[in-house]
Amino acid sequence: MLAQLTISNFAIVRELEIDFQSGMTVITGETGAGKSIAIDALGLCLGGRAEADMVRTGATRADLCARFALKDTPAALRWLEENQLEEGRECLLRRVISSDGRSRGFINGTAVPLSQLRELGQLLIQIHGQHAHQQLTKPEQQKSLLDSYANEAALAQQMAARYQLWHQSCRDLAHHQQQSQERAARAELLQYQLKELNDFNPQAGEFEQIDEEYKRLANSGQLLTTSQNALALLADGEDVNLQSQLYSAKQLVSELVGMDSKLSGILDMLEEATIQLTEASDELRHYCERLDLDPNRLFELEQRIAKQISLARKHHVSPEALPQLYQSLLEEQQQLDDQADSLETLTLAVNKHHQQALETAQALHQQRQFYAQELGQLITESMHLLSMPHGLFTIDVKFDEHHLSNDGADRVEFKVTTNPGQPLQPIAKVASGGELSRNARARAGMTAR
Repeated sequence: MLAQLTISNFAIVRELEIDFQSGMTVITGETGAGKSIAIDALGLCLGGRAEADMVRTGATRADLCARFALKDTPAALRWLEENQLEEGRECLLRRVISSDGRSRGFINGTAVPLSQLRELGQLLIQIHGQHAHQQLTKPEQQKSLLDSYANEAALAQQMAARYQLWHQSCRDLAHHQQQSQERAARAELLQYQLKELNDFNPQAGEFEQIDEEYKRLANSGQLLTTSQNALALLADGEDVNLQSQLYSAKQLVSELVGMDSKLSGILDMLEEATIQLTEASDELRHYCERLDLDPNRLFELEQRIAKQISLARKHHVSPEALPQLYQSLLEEQQQLDDQADSLETLTLAVNKHHQQALETAQALHQQRQFYAQELGQLITESMHLLSMPHGLFTIDVKFDEHHLSNDGADRVEFKVTTNPGQPLQPIAKVASGGELSRNARARAGMTAR
């Protein structure tokens, strides 16, 4: 609780020290007497915004201190311990404001940023002014207060998760659509390139094969003439050939073996040579018979080789690498086709996640309607206890699917009337500041339960 407030050179106050006791404290006085100065000073101790004109005229700085007893505020004590700012069972918040507008904040004598003053202040005290230091009139705060009272975290977490899925799928779809023009241009180029390659249809290893065949056909005349000459020397020559000479040599050695058996090994070698010579002659003869002298085939090969070389140069690859490039372009075209199909998939995902988010938002809407009626009744009863016997407090919860967000699709509005015969009005339009403060007090009491 707030135990003491000390004010020095602030506004019209030179020096002021207020000691607070447990229970209720009332500060009274005429208009302009300075009742709100104490509240303003306390707000600055809690990290409120400072201005140079807050310093008393003629003074160089204002010095404000608020001392709190921490007996009944364990959350604040834990915060101080976690931030290594604890000092016994009390806490001193201090704010020094210079006449040039600069200010410094202190917690238990240690300089701290204003954000820490505000963070700790929320754990120490609540200020319910007529229109300041409270957010009761803001729609989003009203929704937050209703959800705090309902204390149903599971559905709210599901709502946030499903909204995030929908939001992410929308981003994915938008990104895909942004790239569609670039993909379309690439697809058009691929279509042109592949039309030419599809017509040619290069096959892996083909260039090497047809190049070898072309060389054979291009030299077929010389191959045939030379092969026939070699065959004549081996076996087919009329006057002399190796086969007949080898036969004659074998006959002579055979006679020698009859006289000296040591020569039998030579005879065996001649027999083996005869067999190999016969086989070589047969193979060469078959080669000559199979040798193709087709000029049409030679022309076809020449045209295909020239085309493959031309296409390879066009695509800046070697002729041997053209089939690999062809397959690569085909795969890229398939990927672009798949990405085009993914547009439909992404659209379906957006619709699916949007529907799921709406369903959860509708469930959350029903839950809020239930607790809105309950909380409205409780606050009405509390208003009666706060000298507003004719007070009526209601909470309107309207579903708007076009207002879908991570906390649902509801527009929550607090409405109140304090006098008989008056219609319910949005709480933001309540004229009496005192009534607004009492409404805030009633709401705080109910949501704290």
